[in-house]
Amino acid sequence: MTDLDDALATFTSVRPRLFGIAYRMLGSASEAQDIVQEAWLRWQACDRAAVLQPAAFLATTTTRLAINYAQSARARRETYIGPWLPEPVDTSSDPLLGAERGEALGFAVLLLLENLTPTERAAYVLREAFDYPYAQIAEVIQHTEASARQLVSRARKRLVAEKRSRATAPEQRRLLAAFLDAAQSGDVRSLERLFAEDVVSYTDGDGVALAARIPMFGRSRVAKFVAAFSSHFWTGASIDWIETNGQPAARLTRDGSVYAIVTAELGLGGVEKLLWFMNPQKIAGFGEGVTIGRLSRS
Repeated sequence: MTDLDDALATFTSVRPRLFGIAYRMLGSASEAQDIVQEAWLRWQACDRAAVLQPAAFLATTTTRLAINYAQSARARRETYIGPWLPEPVDTSSDPLLGAERGEALGFAVLLLLENLTPTERAAYVLREAFDYPYAQIAEVIQHTEASARQLVSRARKRLVAEKRSRATAPEQRRLLAAFLDAAQSGDVRSLERLFAEDVVSYTDGDGVALAARIPMFGRSRVAKFVAAFSSHFWTGASIDWIETNGQPAARLTRDGSVYAIVTAELGLGGVEKLLWFMNPQKIAGFGEGVTIGRLSRS
């Protein structure tokens, strides 16, 4: 085995974790892949004989690259047309995306992480998703251990303050199926019964036709909004269950092409957030080979 073969084997063994770190910090699979590719280039170019702990070196490199990338991401997203949502990823084949546990993978948490500074985000992800010791987190983010503890604690408090009680996975699927039935029929009353009072609908389309460019708020308004496009949005659609970010979602396909992915954030009061993914670049990876079952209306 050549030195480069050995380098590749080492990198491949930790690549899922590197992607998991970058994805959670950026909320974008494509950006995370760019970060992982840059980490590979740096691994190739460095003096690997001097690296005592390759996995730690690569995780540190990836995290610091992601911090730098996140610092400029907000400015790039200011030109995004309409609401920006995290890019969905298929977790049916890789449920944890390289993490020891699935923390910081759901859309609700990823959206909340956007409100943290990049360094807070890194500290939280390393601790909560990958169970890194504080001493190692401090080294990665170039802070003291006490500061690392404070960053994680502050991030936890900000996220806990905004999190609500969540429905179980079976309840998520049941309510999402009920929503899809009501949405296709345009039944405003049924939609209202499924929604929490302060429900919000976000459509991520970046200017694509038929994508709403502003969020919709409130039970009555969102129900009327969904019902208004029931006569054409679902026409000719094939709907399948898929799994995105550890939660059930519906994939909408027409004429062999995926045109939307729909999922919801559910609380004890019903549907709290509707998430419509329509940006073709974000849903391109969810072709017909990614499915966990035909949608059942029962």
